Amino acid sequence: MAQLEYKDLLDAGVHFGHLTRKWDPRMAPYIFMEKNGIHIIDLNKTLVCLEEASNAIKQIVRSGKKVMFVATKKQAKDLVADEAKRLNMPFVTERWLGGMLTNFATIRKSLKKMSSIDKMMKEDSYKNLAKKERLMVSRQREKLENVLGGISDLTRLPAALFVVDIKREHIAISEAQKLGIPVFALVDTNSNPNEVDFPIPANDDAYKSISLLVKAFGAAIEEGLSERKRDKEDAKLTEEEEAKRAVDAETQE
Repeated sequence: MAQLEYKDLLDAGVHFGHLTRKWDPRMAPYIFMEKNGIHIIDLNKTLVCLEEASNAIKQIVRSGKKVMFVATKKQAKDLVADEAKRLNMPFVTERWLGGMLTNFATIRKSLKKMSSIDKMMKEDSYKNLAKKERLMVSRQREKLENVLGGISDLTRLPAALFVVDIKREHIAISEAQKLGIPVFALVDTNSNPNEVDFPIPANDDAYKSISLLVKAFGAAIEEGLSERKRDKEDAKLTEEEEAKRAVDAETQE
């Protein structure tokens, strides 16, 4: 995705904040003005913050680590799930289970349970179960999928969180803070930007605004993944050249 410009943000309504009476004074540095009782976000600051966040996330992904996407609000859920799936990253869009990060060992047990149900459902013994029992198993699987489906491949804690609406996802953020996991987030005028490591001041309610910024963030992750692939290919090439030189040196002796 090409670099975002001021006009792109303006067209998507990224600058519309909340009613002035609902503001968090700590967002003051990111507010441009007040208009008709609504705070207007300074889009130049948004661009600067987005660039900082993009550069940082690129490095995290380049080192082979995972970024967990978190967005449970209606207008962001599908957007976030689609982008995370495209990038093969974990995501939570249904409900944040308390302890998803801080009690990851228990979450892993549930993931193992889900995987063993999957295995069982492929076996003949499952087909031989009574209809009622099969229904119970599939319901249990559905329940686990609903809450844990987006993190089913997660074997260790993510290296970063990307969040839409930090007020709504405050439990996820406080868990990440406890574990020292950096948080990247869209932060609206009613939120405290100091709660996250990389705040991106933006309208976190409008579909167009969320879509534009989630895709821009996803593009940065994609770049990081491409750089990682290049790094691996370069390392392999160097290894092959060194092996060839060693063979040549031996034959010359």
